[in-house]
Amino acid sequence: MQINKNNNESKEIELTVELSVEEMKPHIEQATDKISKDVKIDGFRPGHIPYDVLKKQVGEMAIIQEAANLAIQKTADNVIKDNVDFKIEEVVGRPEVKLTKVAADSPIEYKIIMQLMPEITLGKYKELGIKPKEIKLEDKEIEKVITDLRNMRAKEVVVDREIKDGDKATVNIQMFLDNVPVEGGQSQDTAVMVGADYIIPGFDKELIGAKKGETKEFKLQFPTEHYQKNLAGKMVDFKVAIKDVYERELPELNEEFVKTLGVKNAEELKSKIKENLENDNKQKTEQKTVLEIFEKIIDKTKFSHIPESMIHSESHNMIHELKKNVEQQGGKFEDYLMHVKKTSEELEQDFKPDAAKRVKTSLMISQVVKAEKIEVAKEELEAKVVESLKAYESNEEMKKKADTAEFRNYLQYNLLNQKVIEKLKEWNVA
Repeated sequence: MQINKNNNESKEIELTVELSVEEMKPHIEQATDKISKDVKIDGFRPGHIPYDVLKKQVGEMAIIQEAANLAIQKTADNVIKDNVDFKIEEVVGRPEVKLTKVAADSPIEYKIIMQLMPEITLGKYKELGIKPKEIKLEDKEIEKVITDLRNMRAKEVVVDREIKDGDKATVNIQMFLDNVPVEGGQSQDTAVMVGADYIIPGFDKELIGAKKGETKEFKLQFPTEHYQKNLAGKMVDFKVAIKDVYERELPELNEEFVKTLGVKNAEELKSKIKENLENDNKQKTEQKTVLEIFEKIIDKTKFSHIPESMIHSESHNMIHELKKNVEQQGGKFEDYLMHVKKTSEELEQDFKPDAAKRVKTSLMISQVVKAEKIEVAKEELEAKVVESLKAYESNEEMKKKADTAEFRNYLQYNLLNQKVIEKLKEWNVA
């Protein structure tokens, strides 16, 4: 066995392994036995077909390929153990193994590639003097929530008149760019709330004055930051056929209405809305403060490199989070992808810059943990495990998952992160 070791600027280790024809013989014999168990040839028992007979049936390369896979399974772990002196925590994820040369009557070659954790020089992480930027609650925000609640319970009546502000209209939409129909820009029976800036700002206002059976044609410029990059900043022609017009009657803000929301009167409703908005603003302020702390520390922290596999893994996690959020809201991820005109792979590529930030944040936090010797007490972890098991009491499948070493590691990781965040706030928030 020949092994060549190559260190790529301390970012990864590459081991090139060559197994001679002689060394491959036992693996070829094992591959022959394995494949022959699933092949029927007259005159031979399954598992006892000679190599020369079997290769005529399945092809020589099929046997060599299987032998190469078996050889890698048997030798790779020992190759790593004998040729790599890094600790397990210094290697990112699982080693990547690639078969690079395989041919009959020739040595086989495979590569083992291991990405290494970066060297990190932690920047200043204390006494940063962060001042939380409080979000002030305005009365109009409370009024907007009340209006939204009333809109959700509005009565709709079909009317034979022009569209007015506050109406709902069902329309058929056609969009054109340079007289060419926009892909995905045609829709039927679309509900438009006039006054809600549907599609793009100004669209709904263009419908005011039109009646059922009429068609409105107009031009509007798409915002430069619109998610559809092919339309962003472009002047688009619209052709909108009005099918029906609905007058919307909002319920009065009276005792009867507020009781449907589980409160006694309008004042209690406003008080609850205010409390919810204040809690929401408090969380947003907290999140912004923590992000500012992270950014300031990361800006002063030096990373020798960021492993591509970590960025890829985090991008994949972000796709999974997005998919979960879409489905929790009752949508289908496939429909979301069609809406944004992206494949899952393209979205993952778009997420890479933010994924890299997440990876840097995670690496920075791990350095703070080491520097400050922050730990999660056994009692804390056990209490969290018990809490999780109670939460999944009625879900047997989730209960089984919650009572595993993998889930405990996940809980410990989260608890450790929370401890670091609390410490960073304690040290840095003025």
